[in-house]
Amino acid sequence: MSQQNLESLDVGAIRDEFPILEREFDGQQVVYLDNAATTQTPDPVVDAMSDYYRESNANIHRGIHHLSQEASILYEEAHDRVAEFINADGREEVIFTKNTTESENLVAYAWGLNELGPGDRVVLTEMEHHASLVTWQQIGEKTGADVEYIRIDDDGRLDMDHARELIDDDTAILSAVHVSNTLGTVNPVSELTDLAHEHGALSFIDGAQAVPNRPVDVEAIDADFYAFSGHKMAGPTGIGVLYGKQHLLEEMEPYLYGGGMIRKVTYEESTWGDLPWKFEPGTPQIAEAVGLEAAIDWLEDIGMERIQAHEEEIARYAYEQLESEEDVEIYGPEPGPDRGGLVSFNVEGVHAHDLASIMNDHTIAVRAGDHCTQPLHDKLGVPASTRASFYVYNTREEVDKLVAALDDARQLFA
Repeated sequence: MSQQNLESLDVGAIRDEFPILEREFDGQQVVYLDNAATTQTPDPVVDAMSDYYRESNANIHRGIHHLSQEASILYEEAHDRVAEFINADGREEVIFTKNTTESENLVAYAWGLNELGPGDRVVLTEMEHHASLVTWQQIGEKTGADVEYIRIDDDGRLDMDHARELIDDDTAILSAVHVSNTLGTVNPVSELTDLAHEHGALSFIDGAQAVPNRPVDVEAIDADFYAFSGHKMAGPTGIGVLYGKQHLLEEMEPYLYGGGMIRKVTYEESTWGDLPWKFEPGTPQIAEAVGLEAAIDWLEDIGMERIQAHEEEIARYAYEQLESEEDVEIYGPEPGPDRGGLVSFNVEGVHAHDLASIMNDHTIAVRAGDHCTQPLHDKLGVPASTRASFYVYNTREEVDKLVAALDDARQLFA
């Protein structure tokens, strides 16, 4: 995006909708650069959830009184809004879960535990989040299926030649992250999905780091399953989304049971309700669904293309500033179309946790550790890294504060 177009995004007005960004500790204003973990929540989302509790709070699909009917409509409309947002065919393809992790587990247990066996192959990438890696690893142990990993190259991109070697007629499912939460790599998920389909395999795409900051069209990607979380896209915690192609969800058995997901129950047997409720037992996240819909409205009012351009511009600036520091090592591709809005790095001689602590002394919030990608860090040869991740409300001035704070770390550990 050009500087002129970037300036057309009124970041100051956007920040006004986030009172938390005005907080101070020891006289220093918060610099929030931990957005890959959780983004902040704007006033319109908080207001929507508050209005629900004040005006419409009731359980859904179980009462004939006005409040229950109103709450049920709000909950159902949230499914419709999500379907529209990601270009799914309808609410039947949108399952509400707690988060991306639960979405991964739903498919792994409801589909994988029943469909996989010895001789089958599950293909992941070396940059997978633990939500994917650990889940499919455990399903592999339970079913006898082999779990293999597509290599990454020295720049942090997938080795697509290796992908074509691994994904063969024995492959049952490919599970790949859309955007790496550690490297920032934007993977060619449509190409991966096409490759899986060529061999009769299914595809699962982890979109936790993609849906919040770029347009996502599940029909264009042609993924069989796609998952993301509300709390990473200016929405509330406690709600995630599993998109699944309707015919697959209809064939799958539930893996959680209880009220709200049944059609008929006798002492001898039970049958299941229609999609999506078949996979949503118990009292669901009604207020969170209302908040998620409000977050989608808020994001689209800004424009997903503009959000993506702004985030990538700030990340590019951060990359360039950090790259100019001789003792800083950055992980992942150089800025470009296959890099998203985060930068993971280390400072020579300073452990990532120590650096994050020093950043906190400056009221700068970053993430330190393995970012739920411990095997990836093992491959990189480092125990941990510091991650600065950006969103629509971050500024270049905040990046400058991050880089300036590195001097304190150097002096302390010199």
